[in-house]
Amino acid sequence: MSDMSHSLAETIPRMEALAVEQGLKFFPVDFELVPPSFMMEVAVYGLPVRMPHWSFGLRWIYQMIQHRMGHSKIFEVVFPGNPNRAYLVNTNSLHENTLVVAHVLGHADFSRNNIAFARSQDEVGYHIVEQAASHAHRIEEVIKEFGEQRVEQVLDCALSLEPHIDTQQPFNRKEFPRKHVVEDKPAAEGFHARYADLPGEESAPSEPRVSNAPIPPKPEKDLLWFIAHYAPEMEEWERDIFLAVRKEAWYFQPVFNCQIMNEGWASYWHSRLLREADFLPSSMYVDCMKTHSDVVSPYAGDQQVALKLNPYHVGYVMWEKIIKEQGVESARRIMEQEDDFGFIRNHLSRELADDMKLFSFNAKRNGEIKVAENSLDALHENILAPKFNFGAPRVFVEELKNDGTLILRHESGIDGRGLEIERARKVLQYIAAVWKRPVKLLTLDGEDNEAWISSEAESS
Repeated sequence: MSDMSHSLAETIPRMEALAVEQGLKFFPVDFELVPPSFMMEVAVYGLPVRMPHWSFGLRWIYQMIQHRMGHSKIFEVVFPGNPNRAYLVNTNSLHENTLVVAHVLGHADFSRNNIAFARSQDEVGYHIVEQAASHAHRIEEVIKEFGEQRVEQVLDCALSLEPHIDTQQPFNRKEFPRKHVVEDKPAAEGFHARYADLPGEESAPSEPRVSNAPIPPKPEKDLLWFIAHYAPEMEEWERDIFLAVRKEAWYFQPVFNCQIMNEGWASYWHSRLLREADFLPSSMYVDCMKTHSDVVSPYAGDQQVALKLNPYHVGYVMWEKIIKEQGVESARRIMEQEDDFGFIRNHLSRELADDMKLFSFNAKRNGEIKVAENSLDALHENILAPKFNFGAPRVFVEELKNDGTLILRHESGIDGRGLEIERARKVLQYIAAVWKRPVKLLTLDGEDNEAWISSEAESS
C-alpha cells in the first residue's frame, strides 16, 4: 500500500465520524483510488461501465482536449446509492484527496436526504453502477446475436431521446387502456334531469358501446417509455435497450436538476469538515483550503468576466449565506425539499447576485456578447433555462394514428426553445427506423407558423 493510500485509509473513517458528529446523514461510501485514465472514462460515460456507443467517444475527445488545455481537472466522481461509490484520482496529492473525501461526504448527505434523489433511487434502485454494468453486458450479447449495425441503430434512437422522460409519472407504469366505454344516450341535464326518475318516466337502459381508446389519451412526455411499449414491430431486445436507457436517464435527472445545490452543499461541508478536523496537520489544512479556493473560484480574476457559471461557486456562496442567516437546520430543510429551480428562484437574491457579479447576456453567432436587462427574474431564468428537460426541447407524443403513423408535437411555448430543423429530422429518422412507420413532428417555423417535420427525406 502506498503512503498516500495508507494515509487516506486512516483519514477516511475519522472524516466520516466527524461528518456524523456534525449532523450529516449518509449511506456508507465505498472509496476507491483509480488512475486518471479510468476517471476520464467515468466522467465521459457517466458510469464506470456503460453501454457502448460512438457518441461517448466524441465526449471523450472533448473531455481530453479540455483536460490537456488546463480547462478541466477531475478531482472525484461519486455515484449515489446504498452504498455510495466514490472514485479518487491516484495522482492527486494527499491534501487534494483529503478534501475530496470530505466533499464526497457532503454529496452523500445530499443524495440520501434530498427528495428528488430519494424518489429516483426508490424507483430505479440503489445500485445503478451494477445495473449499468448489467445493461452493458446485455447489449454485448445482443451485438453478438444481431450484429453491431442493427444494435447501433437502436442505440442511436434511444440515446437521442435520453432527455425525454417523465419523472412525474411512476417509473413502473401501466400501459394505457386499449378500449373505453361510450354511452349511446347522453345523461339528462337541467329540466329533464329533475323529472327523469318520476314514476312512469322510466326508459329502457341504453347499451354501452365499447370502442378503441385514443393512444395516448393525453399528450405523452415520456418518449422512451411510449416507444418501448407501442412501437408496432419492436423486438424484445430493442425494448430492453430503450428501457435500459430510460432507467439510466431517470437516475441522472436529479443529478442534473440539483447540480448547483448539490455541488454547493458538498463544497460548504468539505470546507466546514476540514476546519473542524483537528486530526489534520496544520500544513495539510492550509494546502486543502488553497485547493478549496480553486474549486469554488468564479473563474475570473479582478479584471476578468466569467461567462460560464461555476456551480461550486454559486452553490457554496448561497449555502454559506443561508446557513449564516437562518441556521443549519433551516438549510437542511431547504436541501431536502428543493431542486435548483426552487433554490435559485427562492434564495438567489439581488444582493448575492451583485456580490458574485452574476449577470444575463446574449451571445450572437458572430461572437458579439451583450449584457441583457439587469432584472433578477431574468437572471434566474437565464441560469435555469439550460436545465429545463435536460436542456432539450420539450416534445410530446400527440397521436398514434390508425395506420401506425406517430405524431409528435414540439411545445415551444413551454420552454421557448426552437428546433434545429436538420437535427430534428435526423432524430425523427432514428425513431422511424425503430418505429417502422412514418414519424411526423409539428413545430413552429421562424415566423411562428405551424410547420411539419417528417422522418422522410422531404418535409410534408
